[in-house]
Formats: sequence, C-alpha cells, structure tokens
Amino acid sequence: MPSVPAFAPDAVGRLAALADVTASDAALRRFLHGLPGVDAVGLEARAATLGTRSIKTTAKAYAIDLAISMIDLTTLEGSDTPGKVRALCAKGVRPDPTDRTTPQVAAICVYPDMVAVAKEALGASGIHVASVATAFPAGRVALPVKLADTRDAVAAGADEIDMVIDRGAFLSGRYLEVFEEIKAVKEACVRTGGTSQAEGSGGGTAAHLKVIFENGELSTYDNIRRCSWLAMLAGADFIKTSTGKVAVNATPPNTLLMLEAVRDFRETVGVQVGVKPAGGIRTSKDAIKYLVMVNETVGDDWLTPDWFRFGASSLLNDLLMQRQKLSTGRYSGPDYVTVD
Repeated sequence: MPSVPAFAPDAVGRLAALADVTASDAALRRFLHGLPGVDAVGLEARAATLGTRSIKTTAKAYAIDLAISMIDLTTLEGSDTPGKVRALCAKGVRPDPTDRTTPQVAAICVYPDMVAVAKEALGASGIHVASVATAFPAGRVALPVKLADTRDAVAAGADEIDMVIDRGAFLSGRYLEVFEEIKAVKEACVRTGGTSQAEGSGGGTAAHLKVIFENGELSTYDNIRRCSWLAMLAGADFIKTSTGKVAVNATPPNTLLMLEAVRDFRETVGVQVGVKPAGGIRTSKDAIKYLVMVNETVGDDWLTPDWFRFGASSLLNDLLMQRQKLSTGRYSGPDYVTVD
C-alpha cells in the first residue's frame, strides 16, 4: 500500500503555520470564505475544452489500461450477497479472463459487513478493499455510530474507508463540526495497536481515508472549493465527489475544481491528496476525458491509482470492450465481457 499522504520535507512546518486556521469555528470560517471565489464560466469552459482532446492508438490503449487500474469496482446495494461480492472480486482480479495482460482494478468497494468476504476473496492479489462508512450515503447518525461503523470496517480488514460528510452541518456553516468529525474518523481508521501513516510511522496500520462531499448537494462551486480545503486540512487522504446515490454526481467541472484544490493544497502545505470522481462515469470516452484533465491540471504525479480513482460499477465493462476492439479490430459487444 502506498504511503498516503505524501509529505514534502517541510510539510510539518507548513501545517503548523496553519494551525490557527482550525482553532475556532470563526477562524475556519474566515479562512474558507477567504479562498478565491470560483469563476464558474471559466471553470466550465476549461473543463469543456479539456474534454475535446483527441486520444488515439497507442495513447488510447495506455489510457484504457490506466483507467482500468484506477477503478474502485463497487457494489453498494441492499441486495448484495457474499456470492455477488466474491464474483465482483474475481472480476477485479481478472477483468478479462481471455487476456491475462489486462490490469487488475485498484480496489473493491463494499459495505462494511462485506469487507471480510472481499478480503478473503481477494487474498494476496494486491487489490485493496474499500468500505463505505459513517452511515453511507446520508450520514445522518450520531458521531459515535459513525466511528463504530468505521472501526468495524477497519477491524474486518478494510484498507480504505470512504466516509460521507455531514452536508447539513456544512451547509449550515458549522465548518468546525465537520472538520472535527473528519479528524475523528481519520483516528478511527487506525487499527488497534498501530499508529497512523499520517503521523509518519510508515507501519501500514491505518486505512486510508476518502472523504465524500456529495457535490450535487453542496450546490455551488465555492462550496466545493471550501469543502475540499476543509477535508484536506482535517487529514483526508483522498477527496471524493459523490456517493453515486443522488441525481448529480461526478462532473468534469466539479472534478476539475477538486483537482485544482489538491494542486494548490500541495503547493501551500506540502501534502499530496488524491481525488476520486464517482457516479455517472460509464464509458471509456468519459474516463479518458478525466485522465486528460488530471494530466493537464496536476500532472504525472497524480496519474497513478495511488492518487486518482474512478468510483464505478459499469465503467469497467465498456473499458474492456474498447480494449478488445483495439487488440482485435473487432467490437465484441457486452455479451463478451464477464457479468459482475
């Protein structure tokens, strides 16, 4: 597992210099509302322009394999069964049984009660087990319940925790409450007897924390920028667009905005944070547009599964079909890829 987050040599000093920002609700509000306002027209135009880049032949084949390796292959349904999770794990390990050169996915994402099943099914494959927690997707329970949810998933073997923020608290302006909640969940990601990687132990005892904003409910680009900084200051290893359970999930503009935030955060604080768009990314064409956006906005440092992920369930099948077409010259169609 990668050492996340990545620190610049002077990152501790830079973080200490920002300690006053989170000392009180008023101080945090001043900081977040002091961030530059988002030029919505410029942001959307930039995202649209990046989406017109043409990627072909060898570069397209590379992009498809990279996208496959960045997928958090996900099942988050009330009807999930151990058999369904095992089948999804088998697909993640060998996405195309007819072609062993096909990359594995980055992670299998499940509910906490299915973590142990996924962990056993994946074995020594190297694929991470991610688990949603904190009363996903609404997050409308008390903090002790959220922490218990997180600890249960980590104890079962989760390598990554995808938590949802309290959007009601954020939209009410209770920023410090959201900050403290993220910090508490981050602490709950540490397995008993271990120390957090974020504290520099390198012992691999902490599950990485992805913080889900639910951008469709944050309503404005300014809120997304503020939420990005709030989560990163609280210790998020990844920031994630959405749960995939609402009408508006990942979009090119809101993902671009989050990429700009992690770029600016690293320049300011010296800590690198990953980004995960989730929900609504279904085709290879869409995935490649996002990879172009990553390359043009934050560069090669983020073009790995350690720092960029796709939260997806149906995307993998389209990537496999396009991959088969590039290698054989024929479009085989959905009947020629494995069922999840």
